[in-house]
Amino acid sequence: MKIYRITFIVTFLAINLNIVSAQNKITEKGNKKFEVFAYNDAIDIYLKAIRKGEESPELYANLADSYYENSNMNNAAIWYGELMKQDLNQIKGEYYFKYAQALKAIGDYSKSDEWLQKLYELNNDDTRAADLKYEPNYVERIELQSNRFNIDTVSINSEFSDFAAAYGDRGVIFASSRENGVAVKRTHTWTGLPFLELFTALVAENGDLIVAQRLKNDFNNKYNESTTAITKDGKTMYFTRNSYSNGYQKDENGIIRLKLYKATREGDTWVNAEELPFNNKEYSVAHPALSPDNTKLYFASDMPGTKGLSDLYVVDINADGSYSSPRNLGDRINTEGRDTFPFISESGHLYFSSDGHLGLGNLDVFVCLDPSNPTDDNIYNLGKPVNSKKDDFAFIIDDNSKLGYFTSNRDGGLGSDDIYKVKQLKAIVEECTVIVDGTVVNKLDGNLITNASVTIYDNDFNVLHNLESDDDGAFSFELDCKEANTYNALGEKEKFKEDQQSFTVDGDNKLQLRLALEPKPAEVGTDLFKLLNLNPIYFDYDKSFIRPDAEIELAKIIAYMKEYPSVKIDVRSHTDSRGSDSYNLKLSQRRNTSTINYIRTKGEIAKDRITGKGYGETQLTNQCKNGVKCTDEEHEQNRRSEFIVVAN
Repeated sequence: MKIYRITFIVTFLAINLNIVSAQNKITEKGNKKFEVFAYNDAIDIYLKAIRKGEESPELYANLADSYYENSNMNNAAIWYGELMKQDLNQIKGEYYFKYAQALKAIGDYSKSDEWLQKLYELNNDDTRAADLKYEPNYVERIELQSNRFNIDTVSINSEFSDFAAAYGDRGVIFASSRENGVAVKRTHTWTGLPFLELFTALVAENGDLIVAQRLKNDFNNKYNESTTAITKDGKTMYFTRNSYSNGYQKDENGIIRLKLYKATREGDTWVNAEELPFNNKEYSVAHPALSPDNTKLYFASDMPGTKGLSDLYVVDINADGSYSSPRNLGDRINTEGRDTFPFISESGHLYFSSDGHLGLGNLDVFVCLDPSNPTDDNIYNLGKPVNSKKDDFAFIIDDNSKLGYFTSNRDGGLGSDDIYKVKQLKAIVEECTVIVDGTVVNKLDGNLITNASVTIYDNDFNVLHNLESDDDGAFSFELDCKEANTYNALGEKEKFKEDQQSFTVDGDNKLQLRLALEPKPAEVGTDLFKLLNLNPIYFDYDKSFIRPDAEIELAKIIAYMKEYPSVKIDVRSHTDSRGSDSYNLKLSQRRNTSTINYIRTKGEIAKDRITGKGYGETQLTNQCKNGVKCTDEEHEQNRRSEFIVVAN
């Protein structure tokens, strides 16, 4: 897209003047064309100078800029590349950005990111480069946001520039540089194309634009007229044109700026064009858009206070027809680059084009879902196929029919700019929730853990939910199912190590989590039998060999000791009071020895980590001593093994 119809002219001095030597005559001639924005002529002259052997950083910079301003990014990338082979200490950061944009336009995202990184190193306050540092995977994110629209060309496109369709009550109004049989046609030296005029088109049932005709008006300007916005009653039109009042108005640098005008309709003709009061010949004001209730007018400008090359502004339209002072939409929307072509949908969403936000090409289309409170979380790149490697801009849409239009200079078009129709297939942000069910378990034995604390964080570790596992070790919560949103779950409980897991909500309605908490090394004096919730270790009557059911429980002891290699235990084996005291003491010692040997052998546990002793019936846990009548269940309580931690 050619800058003359986007917005504003801001010139940058690429090279420190104290290093520029005497220029060759051919380059000087090219510079004169460049200084008056006759870029096509400048290109021819600069190429001739290079063929004659002339070379300088300024020559490369101006030639690259001439291609860049005419959206010839292939050649712009070549000559910015030559410029970057010069002494980088003498090249302004804006050329790093332009080179990165040109590389992106030809699909070399990796090299483009390298030059944005160099720009960040040169100036870490430049948000265009800083954004890349904080979101290096932006291309993948844009891919996830893609395929929400279908696009197609429209029938009114010509071999010239056709762009910026705007809704009217009888179809659309658009700007075009097409020929219309006029014998003498003025041509813009910037691009070599005819100047712009306003046209109307009818909207076919399928959304196609047909039957292009010149807009009827009594204010035919000698030069450019472009972007429009029409009130709902169809009686007032705001539009962009060159500064003109009894001759073209130029600023102190000799630049013709853009201004906003208002016209009224009488019958089928637009009449009485008048300037808006906040125009100024020292800066541009362009590309109008009306709020749904027609009480606010949005536009782009490079007026004082602008952050970048152009920012988005808004004024109130008062009941008496006057206007408030312009208000900048702020640095969440505006960048150091070009932020332009606003459009407000009926739902209040602000669509705009920018080359300062991270995108796929030069100008990408973005939407801010709440322009009264813009944040990083409510500004979205529309993704493919709306956005491409080239300029994509002037997006409009009808919220009811989901049909709209935008302009692009992408490859494969009929003219230098073409209008495309769009059909929205799904919402920018789909409203839905996902139910996340989870359990908290002991990592060692898989048993459920009750009353564990579960905290859910977003990707920036802001707390979203605080939960507690129930009697079944379970928990549940809901989240918005935004695509590619990553969250974190943290499970905690006293005497356990915490478990943190990241998970992604990808649009499914259900998600399962399992938090496994690992017990911390037990304190000295802890009985692992109780800590690990072991089942009783039984021996056959009057026997001391390890039964298969006992092996299962001892395997848990082995696993724990392997998990915590510093832990040492003392195995204590006990019997009930039935039988003689001496017999029970010997039996408990045999069983103790079998238990220790099994753990050492099966678990390959070092001898110094496990000791033990049989206590017979000397340490009963209840009243069932000799001579006391007790049930089998009561005697069973005394037949036990203890695994006491003696070092951790």
